[in-house]
Amino acid sequence: MTTDVTEVQSGLEGVVAFATEIAEPDKEGGALRYRGVDIEELVGAVPFEKVWGLLVDGSFEPGLPPAIPHPLAIRSGDPRVDVQSALATLAPQWGFRQLIDITDEQAREDLARASVMALSFVAQSARGVGRPPVAQTDVDLGATTAERFLIRWRGEVDPDHVKAIDAYWISAAEHGMNASTFTARVVASTGADCAAALSSAVGALSGPLHGGAPSRVLQMLDEVARLGDAERWVSEALDRGERLMGFGHRVYRAEDPRARVLRRTARELGSTRFEAAEALERAALAELQARKPDRVLATNVEFWSAVVLDQAEVPPELFTSMFTCARVAGWSAHILEQKREARLIRPTAKYVGPPPRPAAQLG
Repeated sequence: MTTDVTEVQSGLEGVVAFATEIAEPDKEGGALRYRGVDIEELVGAVPFEKVWGLLVDGSFEPGLPPAIPHPLAIRSGDPRVDVQSALATLAPQWGFRQLIDITDEQAREDLARASVMALSFVAQSARGVGRPPVAQTDVDLGATTAERFLIRWRGEVDPDHVKAIDAYWISAAEHGMNASTFTARVVASTGADCAAALSSAVGALSGPLHGGAPSRVLQMLDEVARLGDAERWVSEALDRGERLMGFGHRVYRAEDPRARVLRRTARELGSTRFEAAEALERAALAELQARKPDRVLATNVEFWSAVVLDQAEVPPELFTSMFTCARVAGWSAHILEQKREARLIRPTAKYVGPPPRPAAQLG
């Protein structure tokens, strides 16, 4: 039985599901704007907590508040699992009510409290089992959200690490409709509480196709370093049918603007991997262009995210959780926007199975 591809789009490719005022990825121009503000004006100039405010409120003030002392009760050994489960428990612990029963102002407050706790939970989980928690008085010495995060995690702050993490969080804070954001909006549309909507979004990151690619970029860089020849490594990898992580994007027809911002950040911070990353990037783009001249396969955010996070000494197993920290801003903005939409999300499926038939045929 055939289907009309104009009616059924695999993966909802190209299907417009929402009208949004939050973010605008400029496909042709290679720009990304948060409520009209280009991220190139934000990274290095505005801290993450103010960018959270821009996305959620449309203004930098008041932004994201500091996290209150709240110990992580569940420790699975996987920070992503820890933060997902811990977020889900906030509603009964803190008395979060369902979105359908609260004002927009209350929803915004709940989202802020839950968002900053997600960062706290990641830091606490990353600190590991058996290490005593950092005193809140020490955490409070941090002037920004990134500084407090690092103090809660490591007990100290390296200014370059703060710059790297802040740049990454801002560049990954929001990017329109993707798997986790769509999940958050679907759950919010049911009238669920804010913590449930955020927790569901984290669950969408459990698969490797969304949020986990940067860790695989470091593997490529290590392999290139061992071989000592970026061009040869790229050619041999493509001959083997391997996928080059960090190149191509389903949205952009030009360079991913987030990659441009993070490349600049890596250069400014003097990343020890910068020269190797540039060499691999040049080799990959040249070989991809030669092999697939009809496709635009430019560098995407995952490639330079890996370099920037590595410069901040973030281990690869924590990359997905760092993406969680960043994306709470976009998720919160979409949850609030969906609340105001006040309509249950219920798309239609086209049945393409067998025609009517008697049960006796199956015996």
